[in-house]
Amino acid sequence: MKPKNGGAAAERRLLPRCIFLCAFSFGLGMLFSDQFGSVPEWQNPVVAQRRRQEREMLVSEDFVAKPKPTDYRDVMGEVTKTHEAIQYLDKSIATLQMELAAKRSTNELLGNADGTSQQRKKAFVVIGINTAFSSRKRRDSVRQTWMPQGEKLKKLEEEKEIIIRFMIGHSATSNNVLDKEIDAEDAAHHDFLRLDHVEGYFKLSAKTKIFFSTAVALWDADFYVKVDDDVHVNLGMLITTLGRHKLKPRVYIGCMKSGPVLADKNAKYHEPEFWKFGEDGNKYFRHATGQIYAISKDLATYISINRPILHKYANEDVSLGAWFIGLDVEHIDDRDMCCGTPPDCEWKAQAGNVCIASFDWKCSGVCNPVERLKYVHSRCSEGDDAIWSASF
Repeated sequence: MKPKNGGAAAERRLLPRCIFLCAFSFGLGMLFSDQFGSVPEWQNPVVAQRRRQEREMLVSEDFVAKPKPTDYRDVMGEVTKTHEAIQYLDKSIATLQMELAAKRSTNELLGNADGTSQQRKKAFVVIGINTAFSSRKRRDSVRQTWMPQGEKLKKLEEEKEIIIRFMIGHSATSNNVLDKEIDAEDAAHHDFLRLDHVEGYFKLSAKTKIFFSTAVALWDADFYVKVDDDVHVNLGMLITTLGRHKLKPRVYIGCMKSGPVLADKNAKYHEPEFWKFGEDGNKYFRHATGQIYAISKDLATYISINRPILHKYANEDVSLGAWFIGLDVEHIDDRDMCCGTPPDCEWKAQAGNVCIASFDWKCSGVCNPVERLKYVHSRCSEGDDAIWSASF
């Protein structure tokens, strides 16, 4: 009995060990089968297909997400267009503001207290010929040479939008005989622009301000020109030249000069305010000679708006240059606007380079214009038909 009981006990003790050994062997087998017995991923068709799909998705996303390289010139082109658009808007706003201010100035100038004003006529250029009460013969010389008359003057205004007027103020006393003579002359020729200004040689700077202000009030022009009544002008060349600068916002065109500031009281062009220009021997800033010059709409409007506070120097051409010196203005020095009288302008015309304007520097105009303007016209004219074929 004893040995039998001992064998049973031994069997009971071995049973848990056998179970543990089997479980351990099974776990160890599973571990080794995972590490060495599994099929490699690159040989597994399911895994391989999934990897291909992932690669295709990455390629597709890369193609969509990465745009084609942009040409540098295209980028700069877009930047330039944007910049130009901003400039155009700025100019439009500035123009509207200036026109509004000009409207107020116009109402004040023409005495429209209620704010109403007559509709301005559209024009390409308004040409004001500076004249005086005593210059009737000069005016007749101009009418007989380069300035169209009668129906031709009217046609020039209607078809070409070119306005030409003799500009003159009034005498110091009302109903003066001088004013009545101008009234009669205007009734015969219809070519005057009357200014709210008392005439006088030493008041040319004030007259210039009044002319531009009045012209802006009456005509919405691209350009405004001032010329003296002793200067010969080829209208066709003038119009063609202005047309080349039509798209520029602020231009000041003429024969630019920089003469000495004359402190001597006995000098013809004495400058009482010479001390403002520095030490003795200094010169003026660049400005157009006063015989003829042209300014664009924005500059004429600027004069109209600021007329009450624009300072007047002794010399009219200096005053005009001073009004623009601090502005963003393009000064255009055109020497065809200051040719000499024959033979100078004649030789240039024969060479195909017709002058815009001709005069004698020593006389600040054509010397003896009543007698010589016809001669200058016969030698230096572009032809009476040139103005009608001029392009601008």
